[in-house]
Amino acid sequence: MAAGFRIAVFASGQGSNFQNLLDASRAGTLGADIVLLVCDKPQAPVVERARKAGVDCFLFQPKDYARREDYEAEVAAELDKRQIDLVVLAGYMRLLTPVLVEPYAGKMINIHPSLLPAFPGKNAIGQAWDYGVKVTGITVHLVDGGMDTGAVIAQEPVEILASDTLESLEARIHAAEQQLYPQVVSWFAKSRIKVNGRKVTVLSDEEQ
Repeated sequence: MAAGFRIAVFASGQGSNFQNLLDASRAGTLGADIVLLVCDKPQAPVVERARKAGVDCFLFQPKDYARREDYEAEVAAELDKRQIDLVVLAGYMRLLTPVLVEPYAGKMINIHPSLLPAFPGKNAIGQAWDYGVKVTGITVHLVDGGMDTGAVIAQEPVEILASDTLESLEARIHAAEQQLYPQVVSWFAKSRIKVNGRKVTVLSDEEQ
């Protein structure tokens, strides 16, 4: 187990990226420990993944609160209590308010299945497929409260092949996500990320 750098993962669904990050953490390649899962859908499969792995869960249903800010204040308290160094969104399907974004500015990341700023929002792979672009991909970016508008940390292109179906393209994009996301988390754990406005630099091991 890695010591020191503590992350919380926010997820709403199946949890494939959560599992991939967890596997990297347990293998010692992530450089970080996943100490909390935050999930807005208590019945989501990702919750069972976390429980099997012994990862603490903070579960809630937004409909139980009058405002987003109310449940986000509870989430923020959980993050603070666990001294979270980095928040990793992995299929968390809700926009965040300043209650969470401001205290974790520069320390909250998301992965999106397109080359932003192209095709933000939901169904990005389907958007790219329907548009007929020849290259799409994935983006890891900082979270600023907008719809996939934060500063770009890393991108990986994925060519759309003549032989592709939507399903095969989705599979290759998800495979690319599972390669890139743990790498970016490890950069944060090694203090290799430098943010200057919208410009994000990945420092070498010698520069950090």
